[in-house]
Amino acid sequence: MELIKEEILAGYGKARDDLDRWLAAATAEELRRKSNGTKWTNEELLFHMVFGYMVVRALLPLVHLVSRLPAPIGKAFAALLNAGTRPFDVINYWGSRSAAVYFNRRRMARKFEKTIYALTRSLERESTASLSRSMPFPDRWDPFFAPSMTLKDVYAYSTKHFDFHGRQLSMERPHQ
Repeated sequence: MELIKEEILAGYGKARDDLDRWLAAATAEELRRKSNGTKWTNEELLFHMVFGYMVVRALLPLVHLVSRLPAPIGKAFAALLNAGTRPFDVINYWGSRSAAVYFNRRRMARKFEKTIYALTRSLERESTASLSRSMPFPDRWDPFFAPSMTLKDVYAYSTKHFDFHGRQLSMERPHQ
């Protein structure tokens, strides 16, 4: 399981480095430009990519709790969330647009750093057994959500989300 933790943490480090390079290289014009395949600007999409890690941090206690409940309760909870996909999509879109006003290029990296630090500390405390705990998920909310996800899957989700959206930026990926 240590190898899995190392892989997840390596993904976090790569994402942090990528964000730092994008923010350092981007011009104001590039950040205001529409992204590819979303309605967000590049700056809003960059924040949304950071937000994926913030969501994971919020999901961890939920997975710890729901994974201990009887399976029908978890399934009902996921079904209820799936039923609310349309309002979720609206909130997700406008939330990222709004938050990017504050967590703009000057504040985004610091927020990301704090979030990654908290996730790293949390992941390091997890046992093999806890990382195997699972719960039903609202799989209509995100292409990387599966009908059932382990805690390990949730920790790894944010980097998949980050990399996916990174390919939608309409600015060049800075070289390492």
